[in-house]
Amino acid sequence: MPSVKHIPASQKTSQVAIVHLGLGAFHRAHQAVYLERYHQRSGEDKWGVCSANLRSSIGLVDGLSAAGHRYHVAEYANSDNLVLREIGVIEETLFSGRDSSNSWGRDREALLARMASADTRIVTLTVTEKGYFLNPASGELRVDDPMIIGDIASPQQPRTAPGLLVEALARRQEAGIAPFTVLSCDNMPDNGQRTRQAVVQLAEHRDPELASWIASEVAFPCSMVDRIVPAMTDADFERLAVLGITDPNAVVCEAFTQWVVEDNFPQGRPDWEAEGVEMVADVAPFETMKLRMLNGSHSLLAYLGALAGIETVYEGINHDKLRSLLRRYMLEEAAPTLEMPKGIDLEGYADSLLARFANDSLRHRLQQIAMDGSQKLPQRWLSGALKRSAAGQSSLCVALGMAAWIRYTAGEDLEGNRYTVDDPLAKRFADLHHTHSDDPRALVAAYLAMEDVVPNALAADKAFAQAVLGAYQTLTQDGLDGALAALERNE
Repeated sequence: MPSVKHIPASQKTSQVAIVHLGLGAFHRAHQAVYLERYHQRSGEDKWGVCSANLRSSIGLVDGLSAAGHRYHVAEYANSDNLVLREIGVIEETLFSGRDSSNSWGRDREALLARMASADTRIVTLTVTEKGYFLNPASGELRVDDPMIIGDIASPQQPRTAPGLLVEALARRQEAGIAPFTVLSCDNMPDNGQRTRQAVVQLAEHRDPELASWIASEVAFPCSMVDRIVPAMTDADFERLAVLGITDPNAVVCEAFTQWVVEDNFPQGRPDWEAEGVEMVADVAPFETMKLRMLNGSHSLLAYLGALAGIETVYEGINHDKLRSLLRRYMLEEAAPTLEMPKGIDLEGYADSLLARFANDSLRHRLQQIAMDGSQKLPQRWLSGALKRSAAGQSSLCVALGMAAWIRYTAGEDLEGNRYTVDDPLAKRFADLHHTHSDDPRALVAAYLAMEDVVPNALAADKAFAQAVLGAYQTLTQDGLDGALAALERNE
């Protein structure tokens, strides 16, 4: 039985001032926790949250409503030490996606009304990289995506996060209400600016004057978020039940948490810094560090580990050769591409990440991390590899990672066990593997030629392309151990 510290929820707030888009586990274990701690410390009651899901998980929305919008977050330092925190800052949960009857927008109007209200001062987002509908390589809005096409055709019935933001801001402009601040909390470089790009470009299709107003008047601060929050498993719920907690909305996560935010909130904000949030002028160095070192090593472990039948981060980090690979990648290929403020110890940061990955209380599934690779890898691996390529430097760890990703998208591991490839480009991947199943050279070339994923200049680097091909051939012929041994020989 672990040592447990119970922290009950604060009293309910009197006013909703924050709307959150993307009511998932991460939001509940990160932004909501900071607000809960803030409410408990300050006693203020004016920063309540309305959280909405935009596409799926109507059950979570309704389940939280039935529970009075209270739930538990289990923060594990390790399997023996746990803080069990009750969260009470969410005041309302809404659903604007597609329900089981294939109908859209059950609570969309209520959500838009809440966003358009003068009481709402901040809108935060955790909708994942694909929820912004941006080309991962160019950053341009995907105007050919069916969801975006729908929002352009029917802007007052939006289905996407950018569409909801545009419609709500249009209502505020028409009513003469100052715009809310838009705070992205997703793992993207320059996430505030990328959110601004999506919203402004979509608004241009509706009304150029509206787009100009958004571009000049709406604040889109950047942020960096960090906390490992695995998807819940039956075993997690069973662990909590042993502690007397029967909560279908509970979340399990690590004890560590970090939030770095650009301090640009014209309509005000909570006193987050009192809860350890780092309010800074420039988030970019911290975001890039986290993306390339933490998220990049996570992806490297995910694709290689999943191909070898390894199920979780904990299992993978206890594979000595994989652990050595991650440390090598972080210090030799990721860290040298970073431009950090003085005093940041990147070697210490790498070692702290490895220690966090080794948390024995978390079952962070590699298949979860492997989702949406086409949207994640440009900022996690490829931007850094491009920088090294321009300097005439190799990126052999990234090349191995790309080889593993290509092989992973075939939908079966090295032993032939099938799984679902969860990615917006899954159909394209399946077609490429079908077409080039007997020609690794053509397959690798086809993947590197995907301009919406791989930067052109990196694809044109013959040494990098050859490294990916060589790693792919070794991985498929000699397995994980053979590929790692080959990499060691190339040190």
